[in-house]
Amino acid sequence: MATTHPTPAPQPAPDASGPRRALISVSDKAGLAAFARDLHALGMTLLSTGGTAKALGAENLPVTDVGSYTGFPEIMDGRVKTLHPRVHGGILARRDDPDHIAAMDAHGIAAIDLVVINLYPFAATVQAGKDFGECIENIDIGGPAMIRAAAKNHAFVTVVTDPADYPLVIAALRDHGGIVPDDLRRALAAKAFSLTAAYDSMIASWLAPMQLTPSLSFAGTLAQTLRYGENPHQAAALYRDLTGRPGVATAWQIQGKELSFNNLGDTDAAFELVAEFEDPAIAIIKHANPCGVALGTSMLDAYHRAFACDPVSAFGGIIALNRSLDAETAQAILGQFCEVIIAPDASAEALEIVRAKPNIRVLLTESLPDVTQPRLTVRTISGGLLVQGADTGRIAAADLKVVTRRAPTEAELRDLLFAFRVCKHVKSNAIVYAQDGKTVGIGAGQMSRVDSCRIAAWKMQSPAPGMVVASDAFFPFADGLLEAVKAGATAVIQPGGSIRDDEVIKAADDAGIAMVFTGMRHFRH
Repeated sequence: MATTHPTPAPQPAPDASGPRRALISVSDKAGLAAFARDLHALGMTLLSTGGTAKALGAENLPVTDVGSYTGFPEIMDGRVKTLHPRVHGGILARRDDPDHIAAMDAHGIAAIDLVVINLYPFAATVQAGKDFGECIENIDIGGPAMIRAAAKNHAFVTVVTDPADYPLVIAALRDHGGIVPDDLRRALAAKAFSLTAAYDSMIASWLAPMQLTPSLSFAGTLAQTLRYGENPHQAAALYRDLTGRPGVATAWQIQGKELSFNNLGDTDAAFELVAEFEDPAIAIIKHANPCGVALGTSMLDAYHRAFACDPVSAFGGIIALNRSLDAETAQAILGQFCEVIIAPDASAEALEIVRAKPNIRVLLTESLPDVTQPRLTVRTISGGLLVQGADTGRIAAADLKVVTRRAPTEAELRDLLFAFRVCKHVKSNAIVYAQDGKTVGIGAGQMSRVDSCRIAAWKMQSPAPGMVVASDAFFPFADGLLEAVKAGATAVIQPGGSIRDDEVIKAADDAGIAMVFTGMRHFRH
């Protein structure tokens, strides 16, 4: 049965005399002086803490320190300063409840009508690589308590957690006789609860980054509202998480049009792929699948090799580099139409060359993501979330089991390992043909593995005798393997594990090709 929620009744307005007292305690002091000066001009008493009180005093604004107001000093290095009944009673009291008013009178509690709080910079402290103790000290306690109290009592109290909202609040106070309208108080309260929820989620994920706990939450900070989602009728936005992982979400965009939802997804797929390789590597991605991936002696060499795999599909693609973009490579890239270039860095000459195509989005990340770092990934389903550890699995030569009479040659072995790493980033059912450190045919996202083998062969620019083939999962029958043999594959890498492995191995032996099992599958849905 569907759950329905009644439309909330309008909240009563604060006292008609308007807000009288503002409690201000902020770490981010952007815009603070002008905001506080406007509040003072509107007749508000300013109540503040520690560094914020000093900042306001330096602006010659009359401010009462919280310690003086409560009669209790800050203690324990500032861990305890606002956790006091005169503070929380002033925030939480209902102005329409006689018992609450009587309690305020009995205990000398003054109403606090505006709460202006932003929190200790926990995320910035973690991302700056500070030690555990310093990160712990940047977990705010009093701030979230006051924010939640004010947001709960938004019928009477306005809570402001974002300096960007200061002008909005001042305008509302001026336009409505010193009273913040109900709809704005409600919106600011919702924003405040979102902030504290995200803040706690960041802390939880930092303390236990890979634990699938009974209650799980994910936090993000709005980085960009996007024009639309996968399609124009879908709303979308980009949020950054606490990790600061190098990639599209944290990159510096130095030129080009605004990134779309689809651009962001494709660029992420491309950059995570090239991060798999130590040698110079280029990946060209379309619709989250690679159309060409190659290693090279230089970035220019890698680019030409990757582009040659499938020049038609590469049109309008995403180009990812695992090294700095140099002038020669930039000039070559301008010979095709691409949407995005992403790289750890770029030379001044390369950036000057790319400026000739101002619509190309150029993203610099400063470093590569660590593809072996454990982390959680999440996707939505109806009514829930699917959460898993990221696929950080990597196969080395020592992990392989030769199951055919013929073992792969050294050259085949290098290509097998290369192809299997690429396969990890191709939508299943995935088949990757490779030769000499480059892909020569890719079959992605098919319902039949046989069809993936055929499509990958069909995508080849020309027959490639001596190539190898990688499969992200086992061959359930010999038919897929035989399609690869027909295409010219001389060696195969696959996880193994089918009940018909013996049949597939026999087909490989009959064809005189080498086959190795990895024991590790790389489905990507």
